[in-house]
Amino acid sequence: MGICASSQTTRGEGGGVTKWPPTAKVIDLEGGLQEFIQPIRAGQILYQNPNCFLCSSETMFLGSRMPQVPNNEELQLGQIYFLIPISKSQTPLTLPDLCALAIKASSALTNSVFSDKNGPVFRTEVRRDAEIPASFEDGFSGGGK
Repeated sequence: MGICASSQTTRGEGGGVTKWPPTAKVIDLEGGLQEFIQPIRAGQILYQNPNCFLCSSETMFLGSRMPQVPNNEELQLGQIYFLIPISKSQTPLTLPDLCALAIKASSALTNSVFSDKNGPVFRTEVRRDAEIPASFEDGFSGGGK
């Protein structure tokens, strides 16, 4: 998934370009999105998710284990991270796994911004209702293998 990217700009009313501050994005097991505008250490995220590890989308490759972000490492602004169950830490990334993660990321990123009369605004709640095909759910949901 090393080629994932998200736009930091959009067209506002009147055709002007609005630049959003870069954020570190964390996609959780249910497809929810958390965005951080200031540096945060991986351990702070993992403290609230003890049965998971964080993996950067930049370091995911088919057929390879997903490298864990060390607890003391700061998440990089502009990057996308996934919470992955510890049970998957020694398992090579498969195409169905990658598809499940891509669907979650796409849904979370699509639903993370909405527009009001003044233009785009970041959502403040964490979205947890992303629809994932049942065939991709195994092993990447809270109650998975």
